[in-house]
Amino acid sequence: MEPISSLSRPYVYTFVTGASGTEPVEIAFTNLGAEPGEADWHTAEWASLTAGGARARILIGPGGSVTLTDGTYLMWVRVTGPIERPVMPCGPIPIT
Repeated sequence: MEPISSLSRPYVYTFVTGASGTEPVEIAFTNLGAEPGEADWHTAEWASLTAGGARARILIGPGGSVTLTDGTYLMWVRVTGPIERPVMPCGPIPIT
């Protein structure tokens, strides 16, 4: 992923295979090598539904759901289903 300016306010997306787009979805950002704690999770939303899954998104930056300072973060997604609640790392997000 290309670096994102800490001054901008974009949506960041991640594709979740098998998601219907109706489940509650959350996204977290951690330091590289760390797992998210309960306080790290932020409510996200679904976009771009397909037969194979859906894209989860969250607005980051000043005025967004979460503001990240300069650094590289690991993005995580958590989907809450009726029985399962998978937590999946999505990849690094560089903020400059």
